[in-house]
Amino acid sequence: MIRYPSLLLAAALGATALPARAEVPRVVTDIPAIGSLVQQVMGDLGAPEVLLEAGGDPHHYQLRPSQARSLQDAELLIWVGPALTPWLERGASALPKGSRSLTLLDRPETHRRDYDGGNGHDHSGAHDHAGDGHDHPHSGTDPHAWLDPANGQAWLQAIAAALSERDPDHAAAYAANAEKAAAEIAALDGELKAGLGPAQGKRFVVFHDAYGYFTGHYGLEPAIPVSLGDASTPSAARLRAIREEIAEQGAVCAFPEANHDPKLIAAVTEGSPVRQGAPLDPEGRGSQSGAALYGVILRGMAQTLTDCLGQG
Repeated sequence: MIRYPSLLLAAALGATALPARAEVPRVVTDIPAIGSLVQQVMGDLGAPEVLLEAGGDPHHYQLRPSQARSLQDAELLIWVGPALTPWLERGASALPKGSRSLTLLDRPETHRRDYDGGNGHDHSGAHDHAGDGHDHPHSGTDPHAWLDPANGQAWLQAIAAALSERDPDHAAAYAANAEKAAAEIAALDGELKAGLGPAQGKRFVVFHDAYGYFTGHYGLEPAIPVSLGDASTPSAARLRAIREEIAEQGAVCAFPEANHDPKLIAAVTEGSPVRQGAPLDPEGRGSQSGAALYGVILRGMAQTLTDCLGQG
Protein backbone atom coordinates (compact mmCIF):
# COMPACT_ATOMS: atom_id res chain seq x y z
CA MET A 1 0.00 0.00 0.00
CA ILE A 2 1.40 3.40 -0.98
CA ARG A 3 1.25 6.03 1.78
CA TYR A 4 1.35 9.79 1.35
CA PRO A 5 2.39 11.07 4.78
CA SER A 6 2.99 14.60 3.57
CA LEU A 7 -0.53 14.87 2.12
CA LEU A 8 -2.12 13.38 5.23
CA LEU A 9 -0.18 15.78 7.44
CA ALA A 10 -1.16 18.72 5.27
CA ALA A 11 -4.82 17.72 5.44
CA ALA A 12 -4.66 17.40 9.21
CA LEU A 13 -2.96 20.76 9.57
CA GLY A 14 -5.51 22.33 7.24
CA ALA A 15 -8.38 20.98 9.30
CA THR A 16 -6.98 22.35 12.54
CA ALA A 17 -6.20 25.67 10.91
CA LEU A 18 -9.85 26.32 10.11
CA PRO A 19 -11.44 28.84 12.51
CA ALA A 20 -13.69 27.24 15.12
CA ARG A 21 -17.34 28.02 14.57
CA ALA A 22 -19.12 29.31 17.65
CA GLU A 23 -21.71 26.95 19.06
CA VAL A 24 -25.24 28.05 19.87
CA PRO A 25 -25.20 28.83 23.59
CA ARG A 26 -26.99 26.71 26.17
CA VAL A 27 -29.94 28.86 27.27
CA VAL A 28 -32.16 28.45 30.32
CA THR A 29 -35.36 30.43 30.92
CA ASP A 30 -37.73 30.72 33.85
CA ILE A 31 -41.33 30.45 32.60
CA PRO A 32 -42.97 29.22 29.38
CA ALA A 33 -43.93 32.73 28.24
CA ILE A 34 -40.29 33.84 28.24
CA GLY A 35 -39.21 30.55 26.75
CA SER A 36 -41.54 31.28 23.84
CA LEU A 37 -39.90 34.65 23.16
CA VAL A 38 -36.45 33.09 23.34
CA GLN A 39 -37.46 30.28 21.00
CA GLN A 40 -38.71 32.79 18.45
CA VAL A 41 -35.30 34.49 18.44
CA MET A 42 -33.31 31.24 18.36
CA GLY A 43 -35.44 29.80 15.57
CA ASP A 44 -34.04 26.57 14.14
CA LEU A 45 -30.63 27.12 15.73
CA GLY A 46 -31.56 25.74 19.11
CA ALA A 47 -34.07 25.67 21.95
CA PRO A 48 -34.01 27.01 25.50
CA GLU A 49 -34.69 24.88 28.55
CA VAL A 50 -37.72 26.19 30.47
CA LEU A 51 -37.37 25.53 34.19
CA LEU A 52 -41.01 25.94 35.21
CA GLU A 53 -42.80 22.76 34.33
CA ALA A 54 -46.41 22.46 33.21
CA GLY A 55 -48.71 23.19 36.13
CA GLY A 56 -45.94 24.70 38.26
CA ASP A 57 -46.37 27.96 40.15
CA PRO A 58 -43.79 30.55 39.00
CA HIS A 59 -43.82 32.26 42.39
CA HIS A 60 -43.28 29.12 44.47
CA TYR A 61 -41.33 26.38 42.72
CA GLN A 62 -38.54 24.01 43.66
CA LEU A 63 -35.95 23.00 41.10
CA ARG A 64 -35.36 19.33 40.49
CA PRO A 65 -31.71 18.22 40.78
CA SER A 66 -31.48 17.82 37.00
CA GLN A 67 -32.75 21.38 36.54
CA ALA A 68 -30.23 22.71 39.04
CA ARG A 69 -27.50 20.98 37.02
CA SER A 70 -28.85 22.52 33.82
CA LEU A 71 -28.68 25.93 35.44
CA GLN A 72 -25.05 25.29 36.36
CA ASP A 73 -24.31 24.32 32.75
CA ALA A 74 -26.13 27.33 31.30
CA GLU A 75 -24.22 29.92 29.32
CA LEU A 76 -27.16 32.31 29.30
CA LEU A 77 -30.04 32.65 31.76
CA ILE A 78 -32.97 34.72 30.50
CA TRP A 79 -35.62 35.42 33.11
CA VAL A 80 -38.11 38.04 34.26
CA GLY A 81 -36.33 38.52 37.57
CA PRO A 82 -36.59 37.69 41.29
CA ALA A 83 -39.85 39.63 41.70
CA LEU A 84 -41.54 36.81 39.76
CA THR A 85 -39.35 33.77 40.53
CA PRO A 86 -37.56 34.33 43.87
CA TRP A 87 -36.54 30.65 43.93
CA LEU A 88 -34.25 31.33 40.96
CA GLU A 89 -32.40 34.29 42.46
CA ARG A 90 -29.78 32.20 44.24
CA GLY A 91 -29.01 30.16 41.12
CA ALA A 92 -28.82 33.31 39.00
CA SER A 93 -26.20 34.78 41.32
CA ALA A 94 -24.12 31.57 41.21
CA LEU A 95 -23.88 30.95 37.48
CA PRO A 96 -20.58 29.51 36.25
CA LYS A 97 -17.82 31.91 35.32
CA GLY A 98 -18.36 33.43 31.90
CA SER A 99 -22.12 32.85 31.91
CA ARG A 100 -24.55 35.73 31.68
CA SER A 101 -27.91 36.51 33.24
CA LEU A 102 -30.37 38.69 31.32
CA THR A 103 -32.96 40.06 33.76
CA LEU A 104 -35.76 41.35 31.55
CA LEU A 105 -37.64 43.34 34.20
CA ASP A 106 -34.48 45.40 34.80
CA ARG A 107 -34.05 46.37 31.16
CA PRO A 108 -34.27 50.16 30.63
CA GLU A 109 -36.70 49.72 27.74
CA THR A 110 -39.12 47.69 29.87
CA HIS A 111 -42.39 49.40 30.70
CA ARG A 112 -42.81 48.76 34.43
CA ARG A 113 -46.00 48.88 36.45
CA ASP A 114 -45.96 49.35 40.20
CA TYR A 115 -48.53 47.97 42.58
CA ASP A 116 -50.40 50.64 44.45
CA GLY A 117 -49.69 49.25 47.91
CA GLY A 118 -53.34 48.63 48.65
CA ASN A 119 -54.68 46.27 46.02
CA GLY A 120 -51.32 44.99 44.95
CA HIS A 121 -48.74 42.55 46.21
CA ASP A 122 -45.24 41.45 45.48
CA HIS A 123 -43.68 38.05 45.03
CA SER A 124 -40.60 38.39 47.20
CA GLY A 125 -41.89 36.25 50.02
CA ALA A 126 -44.22 38.69 51.77
CA HIS A 127 -47.86 37.69 51.68
CA ASP A 128 -51.07 37.52 53.64
CA HIS A 129 -50.51 35.57 56.82
CA ALA A 130 -53.24 33.00 56.81
CA GLY A 131 -54.70 32.51 60.21
CA ASP A 132 -53.50 35.75 61.85
CA GLY A 133 -56.73 37.55 60.97
CA HIS A 134 -55.04 40.31 58.99
CA ASP A 135 -54.38 41.13 55.36
CA HIS A 136 -51.03 42.66 54.55
CA PRO A 137 -51.06 44.89 51.46
CA HIS A 138 -47.82 45.14 49.51
CA SER A 139 -46.15 47.42 47.03
CA GLY A 140 -43.39 47.09 44.44
CA THR A 141 -43.01 46.35 40.78
CA ASP A 142 -45.57 44.08 39.15
CA PRO A 143 -43.48 41.32 37.51
CA HIS A 144 -46.11 40.17 34.97
CA ALA A 145 -44.66 42.55 32.39
CA TRP A 146 -44.79 40.13 29.42
CA LEU A 147 -48.57 40.72 29.31
CA ASP A 148 -47.85 44.10 27.72
CA PRO A 149 -47.00 43.24 24.10
CA ALA A 150 -44.82 46.35 23.88
CA ASN A 151 -42.54 44.69 26.45
CA GLY A 152 -42.60 41.46 24.47
CA GLN A 153 -41.39 43.31 21.39
CA ALA A 154 -38.66 45.16 23.30
CA TRP A 155 -37.48 41.96 24.97
CA LEU A 156 -37.04 40.23 21.63
CA GLN A 157 -34.34 42.76 20.77
CA ALA A 158 -32.64 42.32 24.16
CA ILE A 159 -32.71 38.54 23.77
CA ALA A 160 -31.22 38.77 20.28
CA ALA A 161 -28.43 41.01 21.57
CA ALA A 162 -27.62 38.64 24.45
CA LEU A 163 -27.54 35.63 22.14
CA SER A 164 -25.39 37.48 19.61
CA GLU A 165 -22.88 38.39 22.31
CA ARG A 166 -22.45 34.70 23.11
CA ASP A 167 -22.72 33.54 19.50
CA PRO A 168 -21.62 36.27 17.07
CA ASP A 169 -21.57 33.85 14.12
CA HIS A 170 -25.37 33.74 14.20
CA ALA A 171 -25.98 37.37 15.08
CA ALA A 172 -27.66 38.12 11.76
CA ALA A 173 -30.05 35.19 12.19
CA TYR A 174 -30.96 36.23 15.73
CA ALA A 175 -31.61 39.81 14.61
CA ALA A 176 -33.75 38.69 11.67
CA ASN A 177 -35.75 36.30 13.85
CA ALA A 178 -36.35 39.00 16.45
CA GLU A 179 -37.49 41.47 13.81
CA LYS A 180 -39.90 38.93 12.32
CA ALA A 181 -41.29 38.00 15.74
CA ALA A 182 -41.74 41.66 16.70
CA ALA A 183 -43.74 42.25 13.51
CA GLU A 184 -45.96 39.27 14.35
CA ILE A 185 -46.59 40.61 17.86
CA ALA A 186 -47.45 44.03 16.38
CA ALA A 187 -49.99 42.39 14.08
CA LEU A 188 -51.46 40.41 16.97
CA ASP A 189 -51.63 43.58 19.06
CA GLY A 190 -53.70 45.29 16.39
CA GLU A 191 -55.99 42.28 16.17
CA LEU A 192 -56.56 42.23 19.94
CA LYS A 193 -57.19 45.97 20.16
CA ALA A 194 -59.94 45.60 17.58
CA GLY A 195 -61.44 42.52 19.23
CA LEU A 196 -61.49 43.76 22.84
CA GLY A 197 -64.07 46.47 22.15
CA PRO A 198 -66.95 44.56 23.80
CA ALA A 199 -64.91 44.28 27.03
CA GLN A 200 -64.31 48.02 27.39
CA GLY A 201 -65.73 49.85 30.40
CA LYS A 202 -66.65 46.73 32.39
CA ARG A 203 -65.21 45.76 35.76
CA PHE A 204 -64.26 42.17 36.49
CA VAL A 205 -62.82 40.02 39.27
CA VAL A 206 -59.63 37.94 39.15
CA PHE A 207 -57.78 35.60 41.49
CA HIS A 208 -54.82 37.94 42.03
CA ASP A 209 -53.32 41.16 40.70
CA ALA A 210 -51.51 39.86 37.62
CA TYR A 211 -53.33 41.65 34.81
CA GLY A 212 -52.49 45.35 35.10
CA TYR A 213 -50.11 45.34 32.13
CA PHE A 214 -52.76 43.80 29.91
CA THR A 215 -55.66 45.99 31.04
CA GLY A 216 -53.50 49.12 30.95
CA HIS A 217 -52.21 48.46 27.44
CA TYR A 218 -55.65 47.74 26.03
CA GLY A 219 -57.54 50.42 27.96
CA LEU A 220 -59.67 47.98 29.95
CA GLU A 221 -61.01 48.66 33.43
CA PRO A 222 -58.66 47.51 36.22
CA ALA A 223 -59.37 44.04 37.55
CA ILE A 224 -60.52 43.53 41.13
CA PRO A 225 -58.13 40.99 42.72
CA VAL A 226 -59.46 38.68 45.43
CA SER A 227 -56.09 37.71 46.92
CA LEU A 228 -53.41 40.16 47.98
CA GLY A 229 -50.74 37.49 47.60
CA ASP A 230 -50.28 34.41 45.45
CA ALA A 231 -49.86 31.96 48.29
CA SER A 232 -52.19 33.63 50.75
CA THR A 233 -55.69 32.95 51.96
CA PRO A 234 -57.66 36.20 52.22
CA SER A 235 -59.18 36.96 55.60
CA ALA A 236 -62.91 37.09 56.14
CA ALA A 237 -62.64 40.89 56.26
CA ARG A 238 -60.90 40.90 52.88
CA LEU A 239 -63.60 38.74 51.33
CA ARG A 240 -66.33 41.01 52.70
CA ALA A 241 -64.52 44.05 51.28
CA ILE A 242 -64.25 42.41 47.86
CA ARG A 243 -67.96 41.56 47.84
CA GLU A 244 -68.73 45.19 48.63
CA GLU A 245 -66.37 46.41 45.91
CA ILE A 246 -67.93 44.05 43.38
CA ALA A 247 -71.36 45.48 44.15
CA GLU A 248 -70.19 49.11 44.19
CA GLN A 249 -68.24 48.81 40.93
CA GLY A 250 -70.89 46.77 39.15
CA ALA A 251 -68.50 43.97 38.21
CA VAL A 252 -70.07 41.70 35.61
CA CYS A 253 -67.63 38.77 35.39
CA ALA A 254 -65.21 36.85 37.58
CA PHE A 255 -62.33 34.76 36.28
CA PRO A 256 -60.55 31.92 38.09
CA GLU A 257 -56.87 31.37 37.32
CA ALA A 258 -55.27 28.26 35.89
CA ASN A 259 -53.83 25.93 38.55
CA HIS A 260 -55.43 27.87 41.41
CA ASP A 261 -58.43 26.85 43.49
CA PRO A 262 -61.56 28.50 42.01
CA LYS A 263 -63.32 28.43 45.40
CA LEU A 264 -62.16 31.96 46.28
CA ILE A 265 -63.80 33.33 43.15
CA ALA A 266 -66.98 31.45 43.99
CA ALA A 267 -66.86 32.73 47.58
CA VAL A 268 -66.91 36.40 46.61
CA THR A 269 -69.49 36.09 43.83
CA GLU A 270 -71.97 33.72 45.47
CA GLY A 271 -75.46 35.20 45.44
CA SER A 272 -74.48 37.98 43.05
CA PRO A 273 -75.32 38.38 39.35
CA VAL A 274 -71.63 38.19 38.45
CA ARG A 275 -70.96 35.65 35.70
CA GLN A 276 -68.03 33.26 36.02
CA GLY A 277 -65.75 33.13 33.00
CA ALA A 278 -63.18 30.56 31.98
CA PRO A 279 -59.83 30.43 33.84
CA LEU A 280 -57.15 32.92 32.83
CA ASP A 281 -53.62 31.61 32.26
CA PRO A 282 -51.14 34.51 32.34
CA GLU A 283 -48.01 32.33 32.37
CA GLY A 284 -49.17 29.84 29.75
CA ARG A 285 -48.93 26.91 32.12
CA GLY A 286 -51.86 25.13 30.53
CA SER A 287 -50.59 25.34 26.95
CA GLN A 288 -47.83 23.61 25.04
CA SER A 289 -44.46 25.36 25.21
CA GLY A 290 -42.82 26.65 22.07
CA ALA A 291 -42.46 29.65 19.82
CA ALA A 292 -46.22 30.08 19.35
CA LEU A 293 -47.03 30.17 23.07
CA TYR A 294 -46.59 33.91 23.60
CA GLY A 295 -49.28 34.68 21.05
CA VAL A 296 -51.47 31.92 22.48
CA ILE A 297 -51.28 33.56 25.94
CA LEU A 298 -52.28 37.04 24.76
CA ARG A 299 -54.95 35.85 22.34
CA GLY A 300 -56.37 33.42 24.89
CA MET A 301 -56.60 36.11 27.56
CA ALA A 302 -58.36 38.50 25.20
CA GLN A 303 -60.79 35.80 24.07
CA THR A 304 -61.57 34.68 27.63
CA LEU A 305 -62.28 38.24 28.76
CA THR A 306 -64.39 39.06 25.72
CA ASP A 307 -66.40 35.85 25.88
CA CYS A 308 -67.73 36.81 29.31
CA LEU A 309 -67.57 40.62 29.40
CA GLY A 310 -69.04 40.92 25.92
CA GLN A 311 -72.31 39.22 26.90
CA GLY A 312 -75.23 41.62 27.11
